Amino acid sequence: MSGAWSTGKPDYTALDLPAPPPDRPYVIANTVMSADGKSVIEGTEQGIGSAVDQRLMRELRVSADVVLNGAGTLRASGTSSRLGDVALEAIRVERGKARVPIAAVVSRGGDLPLERPFFTARDFPAVVYLSEAAPEGRRAAIEATGRPVVTLPEGHEFAGMLRHMRHELDADVLLVEGGPTVYAELYALDAIDEAFVTLGPVVVGGADTLTAVAGEAFTRATAKRLTLLSAHANPETDEVYLRYRVRR
Repeated sequence: MSGAWSTGKPDYTALDLPAPPPDRPYVIANTVMSADGKSVIEGTEQGIGSAVDQRLMRELRVSADVVLNGAGTLRASGTSSRLGDVALEAIRVERGKARVPIAAVVSRGGDLPLERPFFTARDFPAVVYLSEAAPEGRRAAIEATGRPVVTLPEGHEFAGMLRHMRHELDADVLLVEGGPTVYAELYALDAIDEAFVTLGPVVVGGADTLTAVAGEAFTRATAKRLTLLSAHANPETDEVYLRYRVRR
């Protein structure tokens, strides 16, 4: 670990992130989990993290060129790339970035709630990554919302999406906000570089309750190993904010 434990709230608006690899953005993952490692309570992450955690999520968006969520997260909680704070938007503009990042959602089947602000709002740009295996009717319905749709090769959706973000969107930094299946796919590709984790002071329980990463379990040999970069304990919320870098 590079520094000692600290108390209070970290500042995620001033991250010193490495340059991206040639064929994908530098990928940072943000998640909130309960003290027993669960990522949802009553079906969503709402109720695990505090308003401070929500603020930190928006601070992470300051560095992002694209903010990605999976279809399940969009269905359960909705998603956008809004910062919700003109001061945070000003930091992006001062750094030569657009006022808000591009919002993105990835889906294999196209089962997306088209009535959500992700599709109806126009105060942030957005793109849909859709597998070529999705039914044509769903593809047409999504395109009718006016959001651009990028078709990805079946079985290689995530690798294709990352290449598109890097080369077509010129994205240096991708922020991934959920959900467990998306994290699993990206970890399996060895495509997550840093993980920002808020540990909430709540126990959820449930054998089938989602954890932060789903998918096929790693083995002792293939498990992803992390280096702790920073840790902040917040006595006002009883949360702990952790920043890790994935070891290569």
